[in-house]
Order: sequence, then C-alpha cells, then structure tokens
Amino acid sequence: MSDVLDQSEIDALLAAVDTGAVSTAAAAQGFGSSEAYSPRGRTPADVDVYDFKRPERVSKDQMRALEALHEGFGRNFGAAISGFLRTIIEVSVANIEQLTYSEFIHSLPNPTCFNLLKAEQLDGQLCLEISPLIIYPIIDRLLGGSNADLFIPQRPLTQIEQRLVQRITDRAMQFLSEAWSNLTPVTFTLQDFESNPQLVQIVPPNETVVVVGFELRMGNRAGTMSLCIPYNVMEPIMNQLSAQSWFSYQRRAGQDDAIKKVTRSVSTAPVEIRAVLARTRISLNDLLTLQVGDLITTDKRISSDLTVQVEGRNKFLAKLGQMRGNRAVQITTVAKEQPIDPAVDPRAQA
Repeated sequence: MSDVLDQSEIDALLAAVDTGAVSTAAAAQGFGSSEAYSPRGRTPADVDVYDFKRPERVSKDQMRALEALHEGFGRNFGAAISGFLRTIIEVSVANIEQLTYSEFIHSLPNPTCFNLLKAEQLDGQLCLEISPLIIYPIIDRLLGGSNADLFIPQRPLTQIEQRLVQRITDRAMQFLSEAWSNLTPVTFTLQDFESNPQLVQIVPPNETVVVVGFELRMGNRAGTMSLCIPYNVMEPIMNQLSAQSWFSYQRRAGQDDAIKKVTRSVSTAPVEIRAVLARTRISLNDLLTLQVGDLITTDKRISSDLTVQVEGRNKFLAKLGQMRGNRAVQITTVAKEQPIDPAVDPRAQA
C-alpha cells in the first residue's frame, strides 16, 4: 500500500476535518508528528522537528557570544553618534536570529538605506540596513532641523543625503571593526550602497545568515538597524565564538585597554633625576666656618662612577662629562636600589 495520498484522498481528508468527522489532532498524528517508534520495538522515541529550509547552523552559545559582542558595539556606536549629532541616541540590540537570506531581504522595506560592508580579512560581505524611520530624522538633525514635524518620504536617498549618511556609517564601521577585533583582526569598509535590497544578492537565497537587529532611539523618534552576517563570513571564526573563549577574549581586551590607559597617564608624569658626585661628613663647626674657596675632601676616587637617583632612589651609575657646553652624565650600568641616607637627602625620612 502506498503512503502517498492522491488529490482525491487529500480533498476527502480536508472535507472530513471541516465537517468535524476527523479531528485535527488525529490528522496531525499522520502528518508532521513529533513522536516516532524505534525499529526495535513499539517504544515511542522523541524526535525533534528539523526544517531543512531554515537549518540551525550556529549554536545557541555562539549566538549568545555574537549578541554580547554586538551589545558592546551598540554602546560605543551610540555614544559616538550622540556626540556627533549633539543629542542623545540610544543603540541597543533588539533581537538576534538565524534566517535565510531571502527571508531577510523580504523583511526589509523598499526603499531603504542598504549598505554593503567588506573586510579583506574575511570572505564575503556583510549587509548593514538602516530604516528610513530613523535615517531621515538623523539627516534632518545634521542639516539643523528640529524633527518636530518631519515627514518620512518614500523615496531613495539623494546623493547629498547619501554623503551625510556615510558619516554615520563610517562611525558604525569603525566601532564594528573594534568589536570584531576581539575575535580576529579585521577592518570593515563601505563597498557599495543600494536603496532596493532585493537587487543585492551576496549569497544564495537559501543560505543561512545571522541577523542582529538594533533599535535606534533619538528623542521621540525610533527606528531599526539590521546587520546581516552570512554564515560563510563567520565560518573561519566559529570556534572562537564559544562562550568560554569569548569571555576570555573580552577579558584580555579589557586588560590590554587598562594597561594602555595607565601607560599613557604615567608616561607623561614628571620625575626628578639627580646625579650625586660624592658624599662626606663634616662637623657643625667646620660647616659654620666654611668660606668661598675652601675645599671639601671626600673618600671617592675621581675615576669612580657617579650615582644617578630617580625620585631620591639609586637607579643608575654614570660617568661625568660635558656635552655642548653643559655638564652631562653618561649612563654606564643599572645600580642596585638602596635607601637614601637621611643625612644626605631629608626626603628619605618621610
């Protein structure tokens, strides 16, 4: 007996469901059931439904890592364009999901602001789409408007408007490159601009893509921004997108940034450096009777090295000399650090 129903049997089954002769639950048991029997017996086996049109090629841990990565991008990008536009703009991750490329394209409005991004270090291209609901208020703000009674036109951007929007997308690519550099060194550049997204085919229609949806809010205006990442772009760095490795990269990046900031601050701090010719002790009576031309003798030989102190501590040994009419010392070696004699440097008592 064939398991395939002909058209007349399908019509009869649908008619029986409509009249109530067959319940939808009974019909579902024969079609698309999530319960199956193992070949060794009649024990039910749990079966997960798999949609071949929308394969889940990115794991949940990797999706969470991508979400965390782009949350950092959203914060930095929002702060940058807030300073650029001189108004508060909030950028946050609204959702992240796996779709086919055709589903992503058909979910976008037409016309829209559709940008193609390219990185030489990665294969393929990324798509960055900004909704007209927020891009026109940004353009109005750049031109000195108040966004009070702004009309959103249903037309492609003009060349002047594209140049203005490029100043926003340039900042987006800068911070997107910084965010992705936590995983791999990468630099994104704008490759092309299109107003009709359906004319752009960077991957096959059934190819899996990860779409990161952002919400942009500027005052009483709000819109969306979508970043489409094809699977072939992410495939070389998929192993680095696990939660454990991502947090380690994030922690290492944070430590490197802190070290750089401390180094920049400390490198400009002034320090006192002095060269000590010699040391000796004299009585208070000799000190009171000193006159111009008197000689003070020490036990140090003239061929001995001088001690160079940094902030009152011995750091180097040096030779005394002259350079361009000034007294100078030439560092010869690193000295063993020793505490300063209070009789010579009173600061050592502090």
